[in-house]
Amino acid sequence: MTKLSVNINKIATLRNSRGGNTPNVVQFAKDVQRFGAQGVTVHPRPDERHIKYQDTRDLKSVVYTEFNVEGNPIKSFMDLVLEVKPTQVTLVPDAVDAITSNAGWDTIKHRQFLTEVISEFKSNGIRTSIFVDPVLEMIEGAKTTGTDRIELYTESFAHHYGLGNKDAVMPFTEAAELSNEIGLGVNAGHDLSLDNIKFFKDHIPGLLEVSIGHALVSESLYLGIENVIQMYLHKLK
Repeated sequence: MTKLSVNINKIATLRNSRGGNTPNVVQFAKDVQRFGAQGVTVHPRPDERHIKYQDTRDLKSVVYTEFNVEGNPIKSFMDLVLEVKPTQVTLVPDAVDAITSNAGWDTIKHRQFLTEVISEFKSNGIRTSIFVDPVLEMIEGAKTTGTDRIELYTESFAHHYGLGNKDAVMPFTEAAELSNEIGLGVNAGHDLSLDNIKFFKDHIPGLLEVSIGHALVSESLYLGIENVIQMYLHKLK
């Protein structure tokens, strides 16, 4: 079964919009695990507009499933990850002012940099993953960095699937097949939802984990968080 990691950034966004501590991101992380999620994901950004660095520290003691911390490996982010030592760090090349992640790494151009960063994390016992587009050359480049996994950036699939183009999954299938062949684990995330997750999962061989936040939280406004998590788990079996 593919694991479900719930990205709780949007809960922090809602909290920050009013100040105070409602909703409580730590309690929310406890709840999603209690409801069956097999992981919790956060993506702290330098401006702390949603998840704050301190949130990441606070979550360490309550995430007993898999703790996945995403971000661009600038010094402050690397220091945070080395302090918290999550289960997994996912390296994302997002700009400081990016609304959300919008591209994968060029693993060939940035190979030396990624290799050094990954070596530092792995020497501290942290599993590593690189956010990549479904481009075979980028998958091959990721392998040379020493990373444990890649995370397929799935926005293009979600967009075209929503328009009725099911063939949009083909580059992702090919990327996963290559990853399996060369010994890279496969994660995926971005714009996956209850509408497309089963189709995507069924066409991605060896899919280990999906990280879902915006859609899952939005769906929960209508259906309830516990119910939505159970729906995802059912579709991921």
